[in-house]
Amino acid sequence: MQALTHDLERSLPQVWGREVSSIFIGGGTPSLFSGAAIEQLLTTLRTLLRVSPLAEITLEANPGTFEAARFRAYRDAGVNRLSLGVQSFNQQHLHALGRIHDAEEAQAAAAAALEMFETVNLDLMYALPEQTLDEARRDLEKAIRLGSSHLSAYHLTLEPNTPFAASPPSLPDDDAAADMQLMVEEILASAGYQHYETSAFAKVGHQCRHNVNYWTFGDYLGIGAGAHGKLSSHDRIERQARCKHPQAYMDALAEAVVDGSASGSLEQTNVPGWLETRKLSRDDRIFEFMMNALRLTQGFDPRLFESRTGLPLLLAEPALRTAQQRGLLLRAPDNIRPSVQGRHFLNELLQLFLAGD
Repeated sequence: MQALTHDLERSLPQVWGREVSSIFIGGGTPSLFSGAAIEQLLTTLRTLLRVSPLAEITLEANPGTFEAARFRAYRDAGVNRLSLGVQSFNQQHLHALGRIHDAEEAQAAAAAALEMFETVNLDLMYALPEQTLDEARRDLEKAIRLGSSHLSAYHLTLEPNTPFAASPPSLPDDDAAADMQLMVEEILASAGYQHYETSAFAKVGHQCRHNVNYWTFGDYLGIGAGAHGKLSSHDRIERQARCKHPQAYMDALAEAVVDGSASGSLEQTNVPGWLETRKLSRDDRIFEFMMNALRLTQGFDPRLFESRTGLPLLLAEPALRTAQQRGLLLRAPDNIRPSVQGRHFLNELLQLFLAGD
């Protein structure tokens, strides 16, 4: 908690005067923190920043850390949105994923969260090892019956440097995974969920404001071990990445405080072992804007591109034209959005905006 406070204090000059409309306390597993620690964190944020009284405050939780008293303490501290990493309600699939919770704990945690919080997101995954279409459907139907106002449905991906990547399990083939994706979209649409982002579905009024800001290339400050941020100033757009290892992060911040080297300027924040910064080039801005905004099923207003990147949309015209010709993109004077084909082949669409492609 001390390191987080020091991190925030050092960052204040970069965000001074801005109103905070959302706070996202993400994983790792922040539900290992006590309710008192979360209250301390939120009090610090409200003291040092201009936090909107209507701010969306999300905390990610693992069902394996579920305790009713702990969830109530988070709510009392000011958390008004809980994101629960259920992944599946199937015991076999949870075991295959190496999750620390079982199916009963997942259901109990989801039910308790829905009683205590204004908005609850349930994270589900599909195309799991040896998963069938019917099993994926049953996971989805159980989440709908629980009554969550927001659901995230992710296709399992094999990340580098993980046990799955080193020894790949037996996964559904591409056709089976595509069938699962279509099933997810159809069932959630019929249940009244709006498909507003590639993997996100929400009842009316329950879209995640924090993530919508992210997907529309808005600014956000990330503090904490492994946190990433994006901040704009009059002459640059900058990406920030904090040290990943918690102990190294805490040690670096403690040393910076002791030697008095704290500085919040964008020019002087590359502190060894704590923070790395990268100024986005013109090509970076084009690609990163499209990489985020084209995840939104409703797309974006062309004027947003210029206001968020500081660049004319004309620079992206060759890629936009090619995407439209390939049936991956739909364009109107006031809207650019992925077609159904573009949503299902998003990587192919985004690749067009990489420099040199």
